[in-house]
Amino acid sequence: MSTQTIRTHELANGLTLIVESMPAVQSAAFSLLVPGGSLFDPPGKNGSAALLCDLLTRGAGELGNVELSEALDDLGLSRHENVGNTHISFSGASLATNLPAALEIYGDILRRPHLPEEHFEPVREGVRQSLQSVEDEPRQKVMVELRRHTYDAPWGLPSDGSLEDLPRLSIQTTREHYERCFRPNGTILGIAGNVEFERMVDVVERVFGDWVPKADPEFETSPPAPSPAHLEHESEQTHIGVAYRAVPFRDPQYYAAWAAVSVLSGGMSSRLFTEVREKRALCYAVYAGLRSLKDEARVLCYAGTTNERAQETLDVMLRELVRLGEGIKQDELERSKALAKSALIMQQESSSSRASSIAGDWFHLKRNRTLDEIREKIDSLTVDSVLDYVHEHPARDFTLVTIGPEALRVEGQMD
Repeated sequence: MSTQTIRTHELANGLTLIVESMPAVQSAAFSLLVPGGSLFDPPGKNGSAALLCDLLTRGAGELGNVELSEALDDLGLSRHENVGNTHISFSGASLATNLPAALEIYGDILRRPHLPEEHFEPVREGVRQSLQSVEDEPRQKVMVELRRHTYDAPWGLPSDGSLEDLPRLSIQTTREHYERCFRPNGTILGIAGNVEFERMVDVVERVFGDWVPKADPEFETSPPAPSPAHLEHESEQTHIGVAYRAVPFRDPQYYAAWAAVSVLSGGMSSRLFTEVREKRALCYAVYAGLRSLKDEARVLCYAGTTNERAQETLDVMLRELVRLGEGIKQDELERSKALAKSALIMQQESSSSRASSIAGDWFHLKRNRTLDEIREKIDSLTVDSVLDYVHEHPARDFTLVTIGPEALRVEGQMD
């Protein structure tokens, strides 16, 4: 058993700090989740959070755009910003001795950003080019559309925004998004590495302790776009996206759900790869993944194939999804467990992975899982327990999105 120690501290303003001490490493990393993601984009202005995410690091506190980047580079900080449905996230890793100084700078980024108007158009152009690259890549586009057709809005809307809404955004929209959403209550800060808990509490209290909380912003919801959906695209390939319901991360059966998907799509011995690609040579790519929001989840599947074999590819893929309920072999489950344990070992050695994991755990579970707990959950999986899950949550009621010359159909479900 490991001696892993994870401790939490909640500031009076609602910010939650989680610290995992890793004495064997020299690095330290943080994962900072601020509840201001694309869920809070104003109606008709999808992309507001994406623009804000970029603008936040264009100057803050007493540092301008160039000075801020240089200050973080001087600390040797490997950093990343990302916008998701629920959060705008900031992550970074450096030598442990440099982490307090990095957190000081991020205190300015979160609390005193410049959001300079002169940078707005270059940022919007960068987002536009990124969105256009997705439009030009059907393999990515079909999965973006699949989420839009399977989840209620705004959960199904692309967190990076849309080309349609981008012209409606302005520097004022971006600044209003910041004022509405950025707040300490609901913010989660995960820190992992060669750090001491008490020292991190002191730093975070000093940097964020007087940040004033705000009321949680509201957002409107609407049903997902209808399914099946087909986007006509004249090419020699057809891209297929399929989704069906699963259980979210916080559900007691989540590990069984993960194992079921891993049997389908966990490596080159998995069923989808073997049955759809290797045995029948129907497609050049096929996979499935479990994607969990806080309150619901889906299995999202992709296949890319030639137009002539597109309907057959879809039929065989769906047949494999349904056939999982007919039985799982012990060696299939053991391979899935081995892959998971390998990932755990690598995560245990990475302060960045641990910081991200403990912050995510707190968001989904309001508690933290140790690596030993995860390992025990994986070890406890049996063929019967995974099949029980599959029978309770069978692959059915599929959402289908296709891109190609001709639409496809799910036999017996869509007329």
